[in-house]
Amino acid sequence: MPPIREKTPNLYRLHGHNLQVIYSSSGFDGQPHLQYHDAFQTLHFSGDEIRTVSTEIGMLVTVTTRMTVDTGSTAFTMLVPQVNLEESDSVNITTYGITTIRRFSIVPEFNQGQIDSYAVTELRGTAAHVVFAATSAQSSAAA
Repeated sequence: MPPIREKTPNLYRLHGHNLQVIYSSSGFDGQPHLQYHDAFQTLHFSGDEIRTVSTEIGMLVTVTTRMTVDTGSTAFTMLVPQVNLEESDSVNITTYGITTIRRFSIVPEFNQGQIDSYAVTELRGTAAHVVFAATSAQSSAAA
């Protein structure tokens, strides 16, 4: 009897309070992709714009959603839990998104105390394993 191979997700479709996130760990181009949609904006990220760190509690996937030179930045981090799909191609999951606001001032006296604040959003949705097909133009170019 052959060993059972774990099937892990590569596509996450999640939503929470005024927030929708679609994350693929590797798309048809082999790059990760993340779409972030909140009440004010829709942003698309790919490749090096997406930062990942493996931790004991899961994979942390982070993108910078706002950057300014004089007032700080905002980042969104999604906690991606370990999921084993076994017999299924998709399962329901619950996880969390963390919005980090890092304040900054060009006036050094204003950069005292805690500079990061956090907002945590529960995210629900699906984790799935999908096969991304390359376009015919990419396939013929590789030949």
